Amino acid sequence: MKERIFFLSGDSPALDFAAKTLTKRGLKVVDTPTSAVTHLLLDTPCRYSQDQLQQVISPLDPHVKIFGGFLNLPQDQYRCYDLLKNEEYLARNARITAQCAIGIAQRRMSITWDGCPVLILGWGRIGKCLGQLLKGLGAEVVIAARRPGHRAMAKALGLEADGMDFPGYALGRYRGIFNTVPAPVLSSTQQAFCRPECLKIDLASQQGIQGEDVLIARGLPGKEAPASSGRLIAETVLKLCAEKES
Repeated sequence: MKERIFFLSGDSPALDFAAKTLTKRGLKVVDTPTSAVTHLLLDTPCRYSQDQLQQVISPLDPHVKIFGGFLNLPQDQYRCYDLLKNEEYLARNARITAQCAIGIAQRRMSITWDGCPVLILGWGRIGKCLGQLLKGLGAEVVIAARRPGHRAMAKALGLEADGMDFPGYALGRYRGIFNTVPAPVLSSTQQAFCRPECLKIDLASQQGIQGEDVLIARGLPGKEAPASSGRLIAETVLKLCAEKES
């Protein structure tokens, strides 16, 4: 089997930790892009423009394997592996995101989670992880989800559940609100019913909780836990390589 030679290009701390993980696994990681490179690893998500991507790729072999997230490259010209389309990566990254969000919230709150009333907007990957983790910490967790099936599953897991059309006054119950829905779900008018000390954290790619007193927390794994994020990236890349080369 041809030796795997990795070149990493990006500016996220997670990428540095990914390089360390690859090196520990016995892989060769180089600092200069050359035609000898077999695997190119970019940021997840990749923030390069089309022109910047071409500058990175141009010194490499045309058959180089490219890994990253939101890769804006022609699939018929390049061998691309988008980590943000990999279900295992997304699931594990959601758990890291939830853990980071809970850590951020804990640093800003003056109470423990035991008995703390928390509202989670959305029942996607991050919402599920938040619900499980917060319940394990003793919080009184309520899931707000549009689909009846999602609410039923949340209840089956021992969580409270409600629809998204709850009256504003119901928001006065909560000490913390986490949003995972990338669409407007909580208006400024509704927020007037929130307790003054209620901590609102928006984790969605597009802000769902409207207003100024909302903590916008996107891309938490790379910011709050770059070592864990980098290790996950490297492990996912190695697993994809093994699957494609087996």
